[in-house]
Amino acid sequence: MKHFIIGTAGHIDHGKTTLIRALTGRNTDRLKEEQRRGITIELGFTWFDMKDGTRCGIIDVPGHEKFVGNMVSGVVGMDLVLMVVAADEGIMPQTREHLDILELLGIEKTILVMNKCDLVDEEWLEMVEEETREKLKGTIMENAPIVRVSSVTGEGIDELKSVILNMVKHEVKARDVQSIPRLPIDRVFSISGFGTIVTGALISGSIRKSDILEMYPLGEECRIRNIQVHEVDKSVCEAGQRVAINLSNIKKEDIRRGFVIAPPGSMKPTDRIDVKVNILKDSRRTLTNRERLHLYTGTSEILCRAVLLDQEEIAPGESGLAQLLLEEEIVVKRGDRFVIRFYSPMETIGGGVILEPNPKKKKRFREEAIEELHRKESGSLADVCEFHIRESRDNLITLSELAKITAHSKEEILPCLTELQTAGTIYLIPMKKDTWCWHSDCFYLMQQGITRDLKHYHKVYPYRYGMKKSELYTIYMKNVRQNVFDECMNLFFAQGSFKLQGEFVSMGDFEIEKDLRYRKIEKMLINTFKYAGYEFIRFSEIDLRGHPEPVVLDVLQLLLMEGKMVRLADDIITMQYYVDDAVQKIEEYFRENTVLNFGQVRDMFSTSRKNAKILIEYMDARKITKKPGAETERVAYR
Repeated sequence: MKHFIIGTAGHIDHGKTTLIRALTGRNTDRLKEEQRRGITIELGFTWFDMKDGTRCGIIDVPGHEKFVGNMVSGVVGMDLVLMVVAADEGIMPQTREHLDILELLGIEKTILVMNKCDLVDEEWLEMVEEETREKLKGTIMENAPIVRVSSVTGEGIDELKSVILNMVKHEVKARDVQSIPRLPIDRVFSISGFGTIVTGALISGSIRKSDILEMYPLGEECRIRNIQVHEVDKSVCEAGQRVAINLSNIKKEDIRRGFVIAPPGSMKPTDRIDVKVNILKDSRRTLTNRERLHLYTGTSEILCRAVLLDQEEIAPGESGLAQLLLEEEIVVKRGDRFVIRFYSPMETIGGGVILEPNPKKKKRFREEAIEELHRKESGSLADVCEFHIRESRDNLITLSELAKITAHSKEEILPCLTELQTAGTIYLIPMKKDTWCWHSDCFYLMQQGITRDLKHYHKVYPYRYGMKKSELYTIYMKNVRQNVFDECMNLFFAQGSFKLQGEFVSMGDFEIEKDLRYRKIEKMLINTFKYAGYEFIRFSEIDLRGHPEPVVLDVLQLLLMEGKMVRLADDIITMQYYVDDAVQKIEEYFRENTVLNFGQVRDMFSTSRKNAKILIEYMDARKITKKPGAETERVAYR
């Protein structure tokens, strides 16, 4: 199912919050100061349902220039933006700055909402609309649809919802729910009895209750205690949704806006990033070397200095490569967008894209460093390989297939794969005929899935070693060869995530707890088979004394695996020491005799002929005895 988030943008007092109230019936200004002053200061969040039942998350951002930082934080995760322009004023300075920010952050889908249409006549409205269209030429909103509304009277609201629905269905791309989860945090608070709550827009992957993730750059693990989407409890949330998550194992005081929740070990805090910087053509500032700036990326806002790598300065309308030296650690991914504002006075001067999130220190004007960043900017062969490996998901892809798809030789591709493996982006699985490639995101998702399955299995079946490996193969990788799956599982075993006992897979730290119930069942089984002796008893004949049969069978299976009992036939069990005694007596018999018949076995163990037959057939299977010809006679196997 496609999830998406709508955002607002526009000048202060152009009616963004009122428009959201008209769309949703709810007021997003929650702070007393916001309500007193009539302006949005912090981000506001709500939702509404469209005609087809699709639920849209919506973010209200501040319009005042003093709160641009909050506005940038709100843009993270937006799929569609409503640019609100008041019909009685037209485009204003903050409209323009918001538009620049949207473009710098890669927002592609927009709707121009002409608000307050009830305050002007038709002639004025047409003039403002024409003037706005003219000013938007050459921007991301040049061809954006225009909808006239009045948030006060409700005029045009239904039409706006229809335009939104059409764009969402046909133009807005679905978020990638198959990659690793990443949640930039924009709010942190606590509720008595629940503890720490964080909110944000989930920009990739999915998160489930009880998942264990990491809080970056803090480096602390946190367990997902509960999830809410639009104030409704959920067991799972997916990319494209606004979420509120209740965390355990972490304090509110340790977290702040800008932190990120992601899988343990999937990100690395950094205090420098390599970037491609674009200075706005309308900027009044030229970016010079070591300029101090405000950096906005994700929901983070930190100070930094820009070391220009390929030129002395970057003028308005120009681009360049830089290494940003950060005054605090953050976590980012390659390809993330950012905005920079001048240190003082605070004004947006540009932005760009992160080329390397964890670079080494670079010296200015070094050709090899500049060439490396140009390759990363354009997308290298390694990037192309990573794309195809990710797309193959848990079907995996071979080196040969990659060579064919990319039209490169294996010799050209192999160094790229080694680079990706060293960076922890992929796993390489060498086999006899080819090398298989597995993306680390897919590795993580499978690890999470198996973890959930095993924890549930251990809870339901506490006296079993775990799930059969063949069952996991059918669930997760039935489209690959068994031997490739085995190697994939070996990666998990090597990490200690899971362990293999015979044919069974369990959590790495799982041990069967032989509790009071277990001990009672064990004692009951041992006494039953002990007293039966060689008068073998079928399991179906046992008095289970009120214990559930599936649980008794699990305890019995464990006793069989531990070698305390032996299965003589499908439904017939006995104690191991009875079998050991029988083997010893039969071997002693053959030291002095050549042929043994069923009657002699019956007399030897004081049992029935029927049980003698069962015992001797077991000895045949153990290669203690064998038939010389007659059905009822046996000789020593050797």
